[in-house]
Amino acid sequence: MKKILTVMIPLLLIVVMFSVATPSSRAAQPESQPVVQKDEVITVYIDKIHLNAGNGEITVDPILWYEGKEAEQAFAQYEPDAGIDGPPDGYYIVNDDEKLQKYPLANDAEVLMQIYDHTGNVEDIDISWNEHISLQKFAQLFGHTELLDVKDFPYHLTIENGQVTRIVQQYIP
Repeated sequence: MKKILTVMIPLLLIVVMFSVATPSSRAAQPESQPVVQKDEVITVYIDKIHLNAGNGEITVDPILWYEGKEAEQAFAQYEPDAGIDGPPDGYYIVNDDEKLQKYPLANDAEVLMQIYDHTGNVEDIDISWNEHISLQKFAQLFGHTELLDVKDFPYHLTIENGQVTRIVQQYIP
């Protein structure tokens, strides 16, 4: 009997410890969390913007945008015979595939501009960091290319649930 107790007590302790450490019911287990789709930010050149009542669309050419050390590394990779140490302005753009993509625009998409033609006078073109403008005004700017063509600038697009919700112009010198 003493042998049985010597073996049973440690086994009993193991069972008790295991049952305390392990949830015994489904209610005690943590619920599974829904998969949250994170916002995606892509850098592009914008080809066209179409605004219609209730649904707009933007046609873009995705690019790779590099700054700082990453720009130096990309420049060395893509321009090994350039004769200079790195990208002249601290950034480097790679556009290996000029295939256009279309995205729907959220009706309330936020637009932040750095520079554009405000008045039609070259003297009035000046940098205004992260200036909020309406999506409608942004679409109008694509028709005015005389003094400053906003198509020449890269843009960072935030895409949420498949729609563009934010457009930020990237200033380039």
